[in-house]
Amino acid sequence: MQLDIIFENDQFVVINKPSGLFSIPDRFGKEVSLKILLKEKYGEIFTVHRLDKNTSGLIVFAKDEITHKQLSQLFEGREVEKYYQGLVYGSLINEKGIIDAPIMEHPTKLGIMITDQKGKASVTEYEVLENFKIFSWLQFQIHTGRTHQIRVHMKHLGNSIVCDEIYGDAKPILLSSIKRKFKLSKKEDEERPMLSRLALHSYQLKFVLNNQSFAFEAPLPKDLRALLQQLRKLKK
Repeated sequence: MQLDIIFENDQFVVINKPSGLFSIPDRFGKEVSLKILLKEKYGEIFTVHRLDKNTSGLIVFAKDEITHKQLSQLFEGREVEKYYQGLVYGSLINEKGIIDAPIMEHPTKLGIMITDQKGKASVTEYEVLENFKIFSWLQFQIHTGRTHQIRVHMKHLGNSIVCDEIYGDAKPILLSSIKRKFKLSKKEDEERPMLSRLALHSYQLKFVLNNQSFAFEAPLPKDLRALLQQLRKLKK
């Protein structure tokens, strides 16, 4: 697999991670992960933060222990600006808002998170960029870094992320489901989904390291771009 390197220097590397790839080895260690691929390229590499397997976009790894400690402190100290973009079901009541709902692990279901007053403080800011009625395209800024934070918070609002198999509806998005008078091409036996993975992308990261400002942006993947293009056409 070819790595999409957005930026690198002697201290760290910023990757545009594809959807479907683990950030770090999973607990069973059977699937390939981004960290394993980076180890093959750089030898030693250090995990700073993670993205869910099916979330695409920006992720940072440190190349040495000192940078690892510095970057980890920035992320933990909420000194990194983290922006995501994603497609959710439905229209939101408010165009902008802040979701302040603590998150904890489900008491009996391993790896599933829930909103609960006993949980850890979790804050997500959101803004509707485009409203397509059945879907809305949002930008999120997360002020905390809880597991599945945006996904859990959007479920909490009642507008789950599209194609979220845990917190929403895993059904893929077909063009026939959104376009009237859809006709299947004669070359195809069955319709191919426009999107069949979590519609969430780590879009922008900003931080200051050793008095130097860094800002990174990852372009949207082809599948999300294509779906948005169709939704914009239908909106007209």
